[in-house]
Amino acid sequence: MSGAAPAAPPAVRYTFDGPAPLADASGHGYDLSPVSRYGGAFTTAPHNGGMALAFPPPCRREPCPRIALRAAASTELNPGRRPIRYGASVRLAADQTTDGENVLQKGYSMRGSQYKLQIDGLAGRPSCVLVDDRHPRIHAAISSVGIADDRWHTLECRRDGWRLSMLVDGVVRGRATVPADLSVNNRQPFSVGGKGSYADNDQFQGILDELWVTIGQAGGSV
Repeated sequence: MSGAAPAAPPAVRYTFDGPAPLADASGHGYDLSPVSRYGGAFTTAPHNGGMALAFPPPCRREPCPRIALRAAASTELNPGRRPIRYGASVRLAADQTTDGENVLQKGYSMRGSQYKLQIDGLAGRPSCVLVDDRHPRIHAAISSVGIADDRWHTLECRRDGWRLSMLVDGVVRGRATVPADLSVNNRQPFSVGGKGSYADNDQFQGILDELWVTIGQAGGSV
């Protein structure tokens, strides 16, 4: 139960607490369901008086356990051209980094459109990604600092018009310019911890807590 989520009502929120850790705490009904392969599973870990989700550790030899958590496909979680903020609290150790780990995403970069929060490379640098529904160009705001230090960090992505910002622990660590009319609209499910249970699923390998998305609220000057 960290304080990452903003004051405005979220479109979706997961605290991972209580007897139903995958329930949508926003009350909008976007409960998560696991999709897994090769024994992929999550466990719970204590955090800030509540619980967090721990994902499978790194695996260097296939077949590797894989798991993603998905909410039902819905257009209600599409921001279109509106402002959007999304984020999570994460803990990732130096030996848990890979080329790419997905924290949350809706949609895919190669078809349709997308918004995503990911952590990439050996340094564990988080980034925010947006892809327009008409032009499949990837726009990314990449953090200048890594977070793979086995400590908790709050990550937040903010899109307001042409500005895309990556915040780490409340401080802007990366910026990108996106088209002001960039629109994210797709019929794909909202996913946490990976794209799916298949190979190259960008498996997250650390611990997640307090994950949220807010649509239509500008984040102010950053």
